[in-house]
Amino acid sequence: MSRIAATFTQLKAQGRKALIPFVTAGFPFADITPELMHAFVAGGADVIELGVPFSDPSADGPVIQKAGDRALAAGVGLVQVLAMVREFRQSNDSTPVVLMGYANPVERYSQKHQRADAEEGVSAFVQDAATAGVDGVLVVDYPPEECEAFAAELKANQMDLIFLLAPTSTDERMQQVARIASGYVYYVSLKGVTGSGALDTDAVEAMLPRIRQHVSVPVGVGFGIRDAATARAISRVADAVVIGSRIIQLIDAQPRDQVAATAEKFLREIRTALDS
Repeated sequence: MSRIAATFTQLKAQGRKALIPFVTAGFPFADITPELMHAFVAGGADVIELGVPFSDPSADGPVIQKAGDRALAAGVGLVQVLAMVREFRQSNDSTPVVLMGYANPVERYSQKHQRADAEEGVSAFVQDAATAGVDGVLVVDYPPEECEAFAAELKANQMDLIFLLAPTSTDERMQQVARIASGYVYYVSLKGVTGSGALDTDAVEAMLPRIRQHVSVPVGVGFGIRDAATARAISRVADAVVIGSRIIQLIDAQPRDQVAATAEKFLREIRTALDS
């Protein structure tokens, strides 16, 4: 059982919902991410999503795009992100970490770093992610019908492949995702990019039973969750609440010595709302 699956099993037994904060690795300072990850845990995070900076994102709105641009300008790429996870794992071996990003950095990493001593059939990315302590991977532009081998490779190394579902997802698409998804699926609650629009909780509530007809893993909901009230409303129907753009906005305005404390305080408010 992966760390992600074990976490959701434990939360279900406790009657609690997962809190999953997202931040772009290397933002707002190149070296702050491990400290920020520990602050997330102190604030009540159950799983951490780390965005891998990429120059041409398709699902990220202006807030996360800007964060990615700053991280890239500071020299943060997939090599540095894996180093951040390794540093986090030096003092935390229980909180699942998911890398969220795009195919290009993953493909390029494996092409550039493949080693002669690698296990047969195991890409350099999977090998190094597993060694670093990564628990899951969400590649926005990997369609399920084209990455069954990648999913199997991850699973063989105790990592989960997580997929997005959207309001426009058909039953056929949900069935394709259900065949190979593990850990959880991430339901994009809005027709648009991250941080856009107003969240329609009634629409989310109507959609989740349809998703669960096909998908047996837990369902997390993100895109548009900005405060404790919305998070609590979503948690009534979802297994997990994912928050990203709002965290990035809050920490962007802070001096370095207040970044972690600001994130922890915000997540404590969300955690209290989820548990109330």
